[in-house]
Amino acid sequence: MTNAPLLFDRALLRARLDRAAPGFDAAGFLKARAAEDAVLRLEAILREFPVAVDLGSRNGAFSRALADSDARAKVGLLIETDLSARMLANRAGTRIVADEERLPFGDATIDLLVSTLALHWTNDLVGALIQIRRALKPDGLFVGALFGGATLTELRQALLAAEDEITGGAFPRVSPFADTVDAAGLLQRAGFALPVADKDRVKVRYAHPIALLKDLRAMGETSVLVDRSRKPLGRAVLLRAMEIYQQRFAEPDGRVPATFEIITVTGWAPHERQQKPLRPGSAKMRLADALGSVEQSAGDKAGS
Repeated sequence: MTNAPLLFDRALLRARLDRAAPGFDAAGFLKARAAEDAVLRLEAILREFPVAVDLGSRNGAFSRALADSDARAKVGLLIETDLSARMLANRAGTRIVADEERLPFGDATIDLLVSTLALHWTNDLVGALIQIRRALKPDGLFVGALFGGATLTELRQALLAAEDEITGGAFPRVSPFADTVDAAGLLQRAGFALPVADKDRVKVRYAHPIALLKDLRAMGETSVLVDRSRKPLGRAVLLRAMEIYQQRFAEPDGRVPATFEIITVTGWAPHERQQKPLRPGSAKMRLADALGSVEQSAGDKAGS
C-alpha cells in the first residue's frame, strides 16, 4: 500500500467482524441488498467470467444472490474472501482469509471482482482499487458497493451534538464516506475504463435509535477510526444522543429513520477492444448542424 494516512484500525475491524460473525445474518439486510443489486448488473452483461472473486464476502450474500439468478451460469469459480476468518467459517466453496488492502492475487488472473460494503474501511481506497484493477484480466469487470456520504447522517448529528453539549468537545464517532462523484473519480484515478457510479438511498425505520446501534454492532460496522476517543462513550452522552435523535428525527408515528446511502460503481480493466471517447475536435459533424440551429460566436449579442 501507499503512505496514505491511517484512518482506520484494521486490527480492531477484524476483531469487530469476528465478534459479529455468528449473528451477522440477522442484521445483514444491507449486505443482501447490495449483493442483489450487483447480481442484477451481471444479468445485463453478455459475458462469461470463468474466475470471480467476492472481496469482503462476510456471510456470503453475493454467492446466495448469484445462486438464485440466471447470471450464475456466466460465473465459473467463485472465490470468497474476508478479513475475518470467522465470517468464512462453516460454508462450502473456495474461501480465502484476505485483507482488502493487500490482495493475494497475481496480476491479470481474475475475470470478475465484486465487493459489496467492505472497501469503505480501507485506509487507501485508491490503492485498493489499483490492486483490484491489476488483478483483473484485460477487459475484466469490477462491481463495487460502498457506503455514501449521507449514511448515518442522523446518528452523526445526534452524537456530535450530545458530546459537545455534555463534555464541551466532540470526537468523530461515525466514519467519513465518499459521494457519488468521488466514487467515479476514484475509479478513474485507479486506471479503470468506462467508470459508472450511481446511488441507492435506503431509509430504515426503528422503534428506538438504540436498536440502530445494535444492528451496527451486529454488522461489524461500529467505528474503528484511528482518531477516536479512547474513552468509551459515556452513559450520559449516549442517553442524551438518543434523546436528540428522537427529538430531531422522529416521524409522526414515533419511529426514527436511519439513512444508508449505497454507492455502486462499475469499471473495466482497460483493453484495446473497449470503446474509447472521441478526441476533442475529431467530430465529423458540427453540433450546430446536428441540432439544426444557427451557430453564433461568443462575441455576438442577441438582438445586435
